[in-house]
Amino acid sequence: MGKKEILQQWINKGNDDLRSAEYLSTMHHPTPDETICFLCQQSSEKYLKGFLFQHDIEPPKTHNLIELLEMCEKINGNFNVLLPQLDILRVYAVLPRYPNELNITDEDMKIAIGYAKIVQDFILKVIEEK
Repeated sequence: MGKKEILQQWINKGNDDLRSAEYLSTMHHPTPDETICFLCQQSSEKYLKGFLFQHDIEPPKTHNLIELLEMCEKINGNFNVLLPQLDILRVYAVLPRYPNELNITDEDMKIAIGYAKIVQDFILKVIEEK
């Protein structure tokens, strides 16, 4: 499989996670807001890793969005605009998968979806420019 096809797989996985989060957000409760926020984090992680892959960097096995952002910033300094969104989304990497005291609200879920869309839009635009 070629580089272009593998990059498309990263993008497709990110799109699938975000689409799933959006779909679940339309369901009647008790849809777990934690799961939706987790999917938003996962979509952003995959877009970041796809960008790194596009630039011949093997994406590290990490869920740390800030670490991934810093790697992307070394390639394109404009990535720093995503720091506010990724700083919020990073919290949803691990904790929502286990019993916790996050107390995620419907408003948190809506914000997470909006932030994931910002990340998606920015990275897809940057990927297309190369």
